[in-house]
Amino acid sequence: MIKLDRTVPTISVIIPAYNSEKTIKATIESVLQQTFTNFELIIINDGSQDLTLDIISQFEDTRIKVFSFDNAGGNVSRNRGLKYAIGEFVSFLDADDIWTNDKLASQLKSLRENPHAAVAYSWTDYINENGHFVFSGRRTNACGDVYENLLISNFLENGSNPLIRREALIDLGGFDESLLAAQDWDMWLRLACKFEFVCVQSVQILYRISANSVSSNLLRQETACLQLLARAYQERPSALKQNWNTSLANLYKYLTCKALQKPVNRQKGLTAAKFLWNYVFYDSTRLERTTFTLKLLLKIIVILTLPTLLYSINNQHEKRSQHTETSLKIWVAENRT
Repeated sequence: MIKLDRTVPTISVIIPAYNSEKTIKATIESVLQQTFTNFELIIINDGSQDLTLDIISQFEDTRIKVFSFDNAGGNVSRNRGLKYAIGEFVSFLDADDIWTNDKLASQLKSLRENPHAAVAYSWTDYINENGHFVFSGRRTNACGDVYENLLISNFLENGSNPLIRREALIDLGGFDESLLAAQDWDMWLRLACKFEFVCVQSVQILYRISANSVSSNLLRQETACLQLLARAYQERPSALKQNWNTSLANLYKYLTCKALQKPVNRQKGLTAAKFLWNYVFYDSTRLERTTFTLKLLLKIIVILTLPTLLYSINNQHEKRSQHTETSLKIWVAENRT
């Protein structure tokens, strides 16, 4: 059992968890291994039906606080955690993501050195379900007023990234519970509309790619992103004419690449084709990106045609096997007589 000073924690870490038995242990460990230790870890169990709670109960650390509710979704769980939070700063962490051990210390240092900023963010790398590196995220270094940068793309990339002054989150009323996806991008935009950001130029978030994640529901994500962009541009109408098409091009490029991530199937291939068309339509630099676009198109063609080709080959193989088996049975029957 870790004995800690009973002072008010500086940071509140909030983890919404729903059926996270495969990943929650590594996620919690990445928090407990932080070099900055004056934090509370609030876990909102969002109606899990697996062994999530059993795994959490194995940790004997007085900084961990667990609250259980019926399933309501990640944005509701984040708001529930925010109501329990007492730290001056708050950081959210999805139950399948991981932090490097200097994440909280580095971001807290940046916010203390930049008192006018309300949000400190870092860089992200992507890992697979086994925790192995897949690819690097963006390496953006935008500071101060980053609103128009965020309109063009969500360079924070995920909901497990920033450290935020709690007063700023309370001032905004928490996450928008009406959005079915992209709640993190919406929150970062709302924060950027009123507060300054500061960047920690280091990879400190390991984002796990999973076929079952909320972000894998691509059509729902498209709808939510279009909704939040329309609302966000109302806050900065001067940027609409210059950036709207760029925002949509980047959105559909992201959705196309997301649709082409494994596991792939014909339906995802068709969805990727639709997204690719929109990407090309809105991208003013399409002629400069023909190689990239052709690579995406080739992947889509392979996904759409390969299953049919494999089915044809498999069907021919089965017919040949049946013919061989029938011939063998006839031969055995003839030789018995």
